[in-house]
Amino acid sequence: MNDLSSLTIALWRCLTVAFLSLVLCSAVQSQDQPLKTVTRHYGRGPMGPVLAEYFQKQTDSVTASTFAEIKTLQDWTDRRQQYQQQLMSMLGLDPLPKKTDLSAVVTGTETHDGVIAEKLYFQSSPGLYVTANLYRPVNQTKPLPAILYVCGHGRVKQDGVSLGNKTYYHHHGAWFARNGYVCLTIDTIQLGEIEGLHHGTHHLGMWWWNSRGYTPAGVEAWNCIRALDYLESREEVDADRIGVTGRSGGGAYSWWIAAIDQRIKVAVPVAGITSMQNHVADHCVEGHCDCMFMLNTQRWDFPMVAALVAPRPLLIANSDKDRIFPLDGVVDVYQQTKQIYDLYDAGNQLGLHLTEGPHKDTQELRVGAFRWLNRFLKQDQELLQSVAVPWFEKSDLRVFETLPTDERVTTIHETFVPLAERREIAKLSDLQQQQLIEQVRQQCFSGWPDASEKKQRTKDLPLKVDDVATGSPAYRVELVTQEPFRLTQICLGMKSAASDKPVTLMVLDHQDWLQLLPRLTQLEPALVRALRLPASQTEVTPDAKAAKIVIEFERLLKKGPVVLLLARDVGPTRWTEDQKLRTHIHRRFMLLGQTPAAMQVHDILESVQTLRRMPEFSDRPFELTAVGDAALIAACAALFAPDIQSLALQQFPESYTKAPDIPNLARVIRLADLKQLAERQSQ
Repeated sequence: MNDLSSLTIALWRCLTVAFLSLVLCSAVQSQDQPLKTVTRHYGRGPMGPVLAEYFQKQTDSVTASTFAEIKTLQDWTDRRQQYQQQLMSMLGLDPLPKKTDLSAVVTGTETHDGVIAEKLYFQSSPGLYVTANLYRPVNQTKPLPAILYVCGHGRVKQDGVSLGNKTYYHHHGAWFARNGYVCLTIDTIQLGEIEGLHHGTHHLGMWWWNSRGYTPAGVEAWNCIRALDYLESREEVDADRIGVTGRSGGGAYSWWIAAIDQRIKVAVPVAGITSMQNHVADHCVEGHCDCMFMLNTQRWDFPMVAALVAPRPLLIANSDKDRIFPLDGVVDVYQQTKQIYDLYDAGNQLGLHLTEGPHKDTQELRVGAFRWLNRFLKQDQELLQSVAVPWFEKSDLRVFETLPTDERVTTIHETFVPLAERREIAKLSDLQQQQLIEQVRQQCFSGWPDASEKKQRTKDLPLKVDDVATGSPAYRVELVTQEPFRLTQICLGMKSAASDKPVTLMVLDHQDWLQLLPRLTQLEPALVRALRLPASQTEVTPDAKAAKIVIEFERLLKKGPVVLLLARDVGPTRWTEDQKLRTHIHRRFMLLGQTPAAMQVHDILESVQTLRRMPEFSDRPFELTAVGDAALIAACAALFAPDIQSLALQQFPESYTKAPDIPNLARVIRLADLKQLAERQSQ
């Protein structure tokens, strides 16, 4: 059977799978997850079902709101530029880095059977080297359409030396050159010849990336922007006919560059997108590194990214058995994106290419991509006469013999997104301080519940629970700061205190709680028993920090009544102690435009406001106090809590790299300035 017959059969198979998939997906209904699934992803404790419910509700909210403002084409065109700028910001590209000289260098060429492969590098920013191969026909008489090919996570090493993932996918570039294109295939910062990082939050514990507003997706998008600049500089390229494609990670980078740069005229992202439902509620986030996601402070579902390509020709391609980009989510992205294309009356510019197979670079996927690019960049709808096959030795495509000593690829996460400027808080007017606080609110806490979500909270709370030992001055207050989290705040010394005695509100993180728990058990054993804490909390051996926390607690208790404020994931609501599960729980919050710390700030703020509404607290002055990491949570809450009369923060974090992560906080305000601003609000 010849290539033409094989490709024709492959295309019919693709169309058949696409039709059947659409029919099947339309019948899929959302179902509660079985307990074994909840346990596998959230742990065996009582918080597993609570987290599953929370993430499903939040996902539903994000999905429902993404296109809620869009009813007409005018609605869309009025907002499109704003959406694009928001995406730039969520990629860490606002402000856009300065476009410096690319300093492009061709280090060598390889020629094989009508194709020239140039080995080159350029600097997207000084020291940010991008290694690449440029494929072009040997015989070329006029400028040709160009393809930016962006690479997925294909590791290629020889004798311990990285050849770059551009070599893993080089058969694509060679095919384009053999078929009348110029193709620039670029390495990523993780798996290029210079090996940087993509997995900061996935398993490296670099949660401060969130505070910095950093995602490696932003660097990859920036490198794509500069790659287009390079293509435009080449006389072999028709700059009015540039397309982009790539699969897996390359599929994601195809989305970023097509959404933010109009120079992309045609896009074919392959296996690079799915729905928020898949990522968060169906757990696909666990299989992805950070390059796949923007820092989602606008709380978008992913079809918004896809819609920004409209009305340019766009083919969404995927396999039907792809476990990290499931079929139902891909079809959902397509269907929602189609609504925007239909507003433009451009349905013929949007396609869905589904093939049989797993998450793999298959020939069937390539056929659809190649034909789509031919159709819209070359007005060529003929059947393909050749397939993509390896054309060069991978080792021959290596750019560097010796890596440059001034490279910044391996440390770009430390500098790519600028830090906030230093401010003299004392010199700011009241209006300027309030404007800064509002900036913090909008850029760092956009994931807080809105008014409609707050109305859905349980009506029978707060509830005063006085079920401890007879005569004890302690009791609990149960409240819901956000469904479905039911929090417990512990009130000590309230019953015996004068009605106008100030109350100290002590914010605890989980480590504070564990260290204080033995002393609390001595004072109020019945209260602690009523909390029904797991053994992992009650069997903790106090350490050196415990003495400091206990001393501070005892001092405050002697001074007057104390309320221990416990946010979500502290004490009774601790998710789990399994660190791998905790990592991906944390990352689910990230995808929803939140972090656990940001939502803990909300919990503390809501707890303060709830207590103030209770009769026994209504006229008492409040002092908010915290130590260490909890001090950052308390300071942020104090910015928005006019009911705080004084603020006492000890061992306040000095570096964002060692503090709880709150989206964009380092982009907006320095820690020292934040502390001072919070203290001034409480004077």
